[in-house]
Amino acid sequence: MVVTKDEYKKCHSAHPIFFSNNGVTVFTLDRPGLFYFISGVSGHCERGQKIIIKVLEPASPPQSVVQNEQKNDAAVPMAAISSATLMSCIMSFVGFLFF
Repeated sequence: MVVTKDEYKKCHSAHPIFFSNNGVTVFTLDRPGLFYFISGVSGHCERGQKIIIKVLEPASPPQSVVQNEQKNDAAVPMAAISSATLMSCIMSFVGFLFF
């Protein structure tokens, strides 16, 4: 479940921001900032099954990466992968372990 900061601290939410229990959940981290996740299974959050994800602002690639990219069209700088995409992949894996 995606919850508010206060709900995260309490390990309880009557009205989560996002809830899914079908086992095949995808949640898109669509903005920079903090996302609070807790397990919806009774007692799991209290035993540590919760996580905070911090999505950073997209970084502009360093000048050297831009110069290298111009020299080699096949090069793909790491900065081209958005933090939201990366975290979505991580949450797909971590979510499977915790929820």
